[in-house]
Amino acid sequence: MRRAKSYGLDLIEISPNALPPVCRIADFGKYKYELTKHEKEKKQHHMKIKEIKFRVKIGAHDYETKLRHAEEFLEKGNKVKINLQFRGREIAHQDLGLTMMEKIKSDLQGMSLVDLPPKLLGRSINMTLSPLPAQKRKRRFAKPEQSFEEIEAADSIEELEEIDS
Repeated sequence: MRRAKSYGLDLIEISPNALPPVCRIADFGKYKYELTKHEKEKKQHHMKIKEIKFRVKIGAHDYETKLRHAEEFLEKGNKVKINLQFRGREIAHQDLGLTMMEKIKSDLQGMSLVDLPPKLLGRSINMTLSPLPAQKRKRRFAKPEQSFEEIEAADSIEELEEIDS
């Protein structure tokens, strides 16, 4: 304690249960600030919510692209909110929207759990998905690795015609 006083600092007991007890010479105000900073960092593990919008009449390629994006978001540990919007008279066919949401739910089953089941709110159906633990995730719509064959350039038009015939 004399040494801490000579430096103008405080003697802080870090681990009282250890034998011998662990102490540190430091400024007590700074020490408390560091502790609160570490606690805030631990609490900042909240997930972001990413939203993906669908329509009832969506093309197969667009559907797969949106599911690929949803898998990417889930892979990063984010929640995904699926929003299926009805336009105009499409609202009369809510059964098509609900079957689409069930299809989305089954397609993303290997990556997510349903937090909020599909629910009709106004002119849209909403559903929230949360990611599975990392070791249980299985992607279905991952982009295939693209490989291109290199083609040698033809020197003249005659060579192109020979290749075609």
